[in-house]
Amino acid sequence: MRSLEITTPRGPARVRIAEPGNATSLLVLGHGAGGDVDAPDLTAVHEAAVARRMRVALVTQPYRVAGRKAPAPAGHLDEAWTAVVGEIKKTGEPLILGGRSSGARVACRTATALGAAGVLALAFPLHPPGKPEKSRAAELPADLPTLVVNGDRDAFGVPVAVGLVEVAVRPGATHDLRRDLPGTVVVVMDWFARHGWCGSAG
Repeated sequence: MRSLEITTPRGPARVRIAEPGNATSLLVLGHGAGGDVDAPDLTAVHEAAVARRMRVALVTQPYRVAGRKAPAPAGHLDEAWTAVVGEIKKTGEPLILGGRSSGARVACRTATALGAAGVLALAFPLHPPGKPEKSRAAELPADLPTLVVNGDRDAFGVPVAVGLVEVAVRPGATHDLRRDLPGTVVVVMDWFARHGWCGSAG
């Protein structure tokens, strides 16, 4: 695992990259609004993906690097994320963008412009708690293979599958997706394998 700081129009972002030999693809993961890249679901997916020969980058947004908890505006997040991905992706390498909650939204909004092959959206916040009328479903890229993984007890709601968007609902899980993390990882890795983005298990 190597760490680097990447200059973005919104300040420096921090990136940790694991680079297994003969990597099959690049998976870039972003954190939730007030969280960090060490969230349990991101950590579990990261470890499993590296074990299956995916190059994995964990991106800490500039506002978190600066020590702020309150997230930057969506446009600022997307701008910083785009700069980071442009710096670390390699030509011809399948690119999968992803993250949890706010990070999943950033990945969804930027995937098409960045030429991503697919999107992994963990705990996609469909709407603010108690406000289902404020849906963010339009952010999901229906024209790209997208896996949404949400708990059935998530106060932020659960998206509906549409186009190339698949939705895996985790029983008993809330927004943090801590319940049955191994089961969630299996769902994610099976999806990666189906698309040929990871190596074989074991």
